[in-house]
Amino acid sequence: MALHKGPEKHEERTISVNPFYGEANPVGGMTEAPPTHRLPDAPLAPSTAYQLVHDELMLDGNSRLNLATFVTTWMEPQAGVLMAECRDKNMIDKDEYPRTAELEKRCVAMLADLWNAPDPAAAVGCSTTGSSEACMLAGMALKRRWAGRNADRYPGARPNLVMGINVQVCWEKFCNFWEVEARLVPMEGDRFHLDPQAAAELCDENTIGVVGILGSTFDGSYEPIADLCGALDALQERTGLDIPVHVDGASGGMVAPFLDPDLVWDFRLPRVASINTSGHKYGLVYPGVGWALWRDKEALPEELVFRVNYLGGDMPTFALNFSRPGAQVVAQYYSFLRLGREGYRAVQQSTRDVATSLAARIAELGDFRLLTHGDELPVFAFTTAPDVTSYDVFDVSRRLRESGWLVPAYTFPANREDLSVLRVVCRNGFSHDLADLFLADLTRLLPELRRQPHPLTRDKGAATGFHH
Repeated sequence: MALHKGPEKHEERTISVNPFYGEANPVGGMTEAPPTHRLPDAPLAPSTAYQLVHDELMLDGNSRLNLATFVTTWMEPQAGVLMAECRDKNMIDKDEYPRTAELEKRCVAMLADLWNAPDPAAAVGCSTTGSSEACMLAGMALKRRWAGRNADRYPGARPNLVMGINVQVCWEKFCNFWEVEARLVPMEGDRFHLDPQAAAELCDENTIGVVGILGSTFDGSYEPIADLCGALDALQERTGLDIPVHVDGASGGMVAPFLDPDLVWDFRLPRVASINTSGHKYGLVYPGVGWALWRDKEALPEELVFRVNYLGGDMPTFALNFSRPGAQVVAQYYSFLRLGREGYRAVQQSTRDVATSLAARIAELGDFRLLTHGDELPVFAFTTAPDVTSYDVFDVSRRLRESGWLVPAYTFPANREDLSVLRVVCRNGFSHDLADLFLADLTRLLPELRRQPHPLTRDKGAATGFHH
């Protein structure tokens, strides 16, 4: 979570209360406006407290119009009811809530089968608060396996993890928190993700693993996991180094099995030791829930698993946190049960159709050049055409925000810092109709943008955020 500081003195203020918020007496509770940065001295009526918070949150963006986030912004009302019924259940209390624990177990089994584990019954997995925690757990397992194999050299030797520079920031956090050297393969030319051969060349006896992304948050493209495993197979033949692969399938892990069943990226590849996904992305569940699975017990060192005698039962756990609501896990099981393979295929295909159609129509405008087309993840990135000099992607992002659309503009990392792009994430609920409205707003802005003397966004770093 983000770190926050306390308010400066001049930020300390009170909240203005509308007299009509009082349930009986219009001026009741008006004698003292509640402060914003310290606890009020006295309680408020629940309706008043609700309205104060509700009104301030109206200034947030509309999540359905947020084309930056991968996170699910729409579920069926029945799923919302189930989540409300389970929000008070602490899912870590397996003895108290055994059916919630059973639903979590079933989800792990379903994912093991979906990702072609050699023996789904032997696969090991758990739910998490999201892919970031799942990646941390997978990284810990990789490091501990490496340390066990190199007990004669560790902790003297420094472990490293090889990955593309396009990885999500959680991998940088993992390397920082667990003192692992991050070896990053930079972008080159029109290659915006990991190059298998370049990754293999960065590996040595201290490499705990290589991370492959399915697919990249920068442009929606799948990394070539099978080619990566092939390059590491060749490395092992030459050097004897046996480097495992973790697949960060935060989004693609819930897209590729349904839309690209012939794409080999999962446990069908013997070198893939673990996979994670975000249930709250294309798993179609409200935040936050993720999943981490290991091929078998050998891939997850037993010493990382805590067996706790909790409320009279033996409970194996592998997590960075402990207490959390069972609502999201229940919602994940609901989605699996509700949709099945064919339902997920239909939903993801519809989302991909929206992405490819919208990308093609943006290209037809003539002002933009597509980097990707939305035909892998339902995500595409585009930049301004070479002859466009009056505005840039940051101007486009800023102007679209005036109509409520949140579209991130950002600069690519090394070695493509020269390239700035816009990215559109199409999710379930972003329909063809909404895509038409988005395109209409973008088209309406172009004449004004073309008349600008030059790009107007001075502070590009503050113009928009790209954090996921």
